[in-house]
Amino acid sequence: MRMPIDTHPPSVLFVCTGNICRSPTAHALLLHKAAARGMHVHADSAAISDEELGNPPDRRALAELRRRGVSMPPHRARKVKPDDFLRFDLLLGMTSTHVRALRQLLPRHADKADLLMRYADGHEAIDVPDPWYGGTQDFIAAFDMIDAGVEGLLAHWAAMRAG
Repeated sequence: MRMPIDTHPPSVLFVCTGNICRSPTAHALLLHKAAARGMHVHADSAAISDEELGNPPDRRALAELRRRGVSMPPHRARKVKPDDFLRFDLLLGMTSTHVRALRQLLPRHADKADLLMRYADGHEAIDVPDPWYGGTQDFIAAFDMIDAGVEGLLAHWAAMRAG
């Protein structure tokens, strides 16, 4: 669901399975691109699983971010909490499974949960595959998809602000 933007900086929580690859990549990329546009945003990332709690981002995700000139903010994997639904305008899952898990966690705020790729031109309702089991090409492909989603999200926010 595309949320209207009011006077506060827009905020988003990116969500994936373990919070070590896709969602921290989206977090870092959004902050990087927003800063380049002079936009103030609030972003974070979290997991639907607790299997990676406290772990740093995957080294292959970090390598791809570095290759693209994007720095990773300080990060340790964490799990989505119910109060995240109050702290963020949007909770964007990398897959439809993540979105379903978010909507089940706090049904009364289910309208805040959506799929990142709904914001990407030409990619509606597509999941960002988990690159963790793959190699460098899988991380490149995931980054490219996340980049398209982040670009679309920033364009959406800019259009909402323009009114």
